[in-house]
This record gives sequence, structure tokens and C-alpha cells, in this order.
Amino acid sequence: MIDPIALTLGPIKIHWYGVIMGLAFFLGTYLARYNAKRAGIDPDHVLNMVVLIIPAAIICARLYYVIFEWEQYKDNLFDVIAVWKGGLAIHGGLIGGFLAGVWYVRKHNLPLRKLGDVLMPSVILGQALGRWGNFINQEAHGGPATEEFMSHFPAFIREQMYIGGQYYHPTFLYESLWNLVVFAILMVMLYRLKRFDGQVLFSYMILYSLGRFFIEGMRTDSLMLGQTLRVAQLVSLSLIVVGVVLMLVYARASRQPSDHSEQTPK
Repeated sequence: MIDPIALTLGPIKIHWYGVIMGLAFFLGTYLARYNAKRAGIDPDHVLNMVVLIIPAAIICARLYYVIFEWEQYKDNLFDVIAVWKGGLAIHGGLIGGFLAGVWYVRKHNLPLRKLGDVLMPSVILGQALGRWGNFINQEAHGGPATEEFMSHFPAFIREQMYIGGQYYHPTFLYESLWNLVVFAILMVMLYRLKRFDGQVLFSYMILYSLGRFFIEGMRTDSLMLGQTLRVAQLVSLSLIVVGVVLMLVYARASRQPSDHSEQTPK
């Protein structure tokens, strides 16, 4: 088992979860600044947004998780702020980050969909890296797996997924790899295939949610609504529907000017 504490400085303990999340935020910010510059957007706006988005995302991710796991926290309120132990719901973080980002965009009159295209590759890259924090904490795993199945994975993953005398599916790894695939698709789309503002943003909503829906069904620690409904699956389905609708609407709108110009006599 990997020690969740990366470094101890006197009374201060630095957890691997925090180190990994910090790395994810750093790389995501660097990439977003690069993409913004290429898109003709002042990269300083990215830094200004990050100052708002990161704390908003962390706070909302934690609140989202605590709300659905209130029975676990109601008798020990100090643990509500113990984010270093894990327990950050990505959908809550997306909501918080989105609201903070929209507020900043409205205030500075920036192009929302174009900026969304710039930021989404950074978001999915951060999610791919962040799942390794779950790995360290031995959370976000799936149900029991056989020793034969786990033999296909590297030794350090097998050992970390051996919990209480039982192997478990490394669903953190499945989602991390899926997110990396989505990241590659979004980057290619941003630089090669983009036809209208919002295309990368809506593709993120669809592709990430598609993978999350299926992987969530394998997990044993899902946030539940009642006894049978997995919250993440409901949210994922909603994002897929909204993403597809917006993709179709804006794709059609982007073609209308060119269609009109073709019909106009020269």
C-alpha cells in the first residue's frame, strides 16, 4: 500500500492527493494560457479566471460530496473541510468552476463559447491526472476483481487495489485513460477540426459524460439518490443530451451564413 502522505514537515503533512491536484491545476493552467494565446485571447484572463475557478471548484466539489454523504459527516463536522482525505465530486467542481467562469466572462465581456473551447482540454487533462489522487487514497474503485484479471496490470496498481484481502477493479485507471483519449480528441478538434465556437466545449460534455456514465456503473462508492439511482449517471445523461442539442443548434447556425452567401447572386 502506498503511503498517502508524501512529505512531513514537522506538524505539517503534505498528502499525495494534494500534490497530484496541485500538479493538475498547474499543467491545466499552463495549457489553457497557451491555447488562449493561440486563439487570440489575452492569456492573462486565464490566470485571473483560475484565481476564481479553482477555489470555487474545490468548495463546490466538496459541498456536492458532503451533501450526498451527510450521514457520514453530520457527527464530525471537522471532516467536512478535510479535503486531503479525498471526497471531491467532479460534477460539483464543474458546477462551481462553470459559475465562477461565467461570472468572469460576463464581467469582462469575453466570448463564452470560444473561451470554453480553450479551457476544456485543460479541464479534462486535470481530471485525468486527478484520478491518480483517488488511486493513492484507494477510492473510486470498482467491485471485486479476480487475481487472474488483475495480473494484467502493473504490480503497483495490483498492490494498491488489493484492499482488505480482495482485489478491486481500478476504475480510477479506466476513467483516467478515457479522459486522456478525450483530451487528445479535443486538442485535435481545437487545432484541426473546429468549425464553430462551442464545438470543443460541447464535445467535452458529450465525450466525458459518455465514459463517466459507463465507468460509474462499475464503482462501489457512487453518490446515490435513493437506493438505486447513481447521481453521476443522471448528471452524465443530462450533460450528453444538453451537449448534443447545443452541438446541433450551433453547428446549424454556423452553416447558415455560408449557405446564404452561396444563394446570393454575385
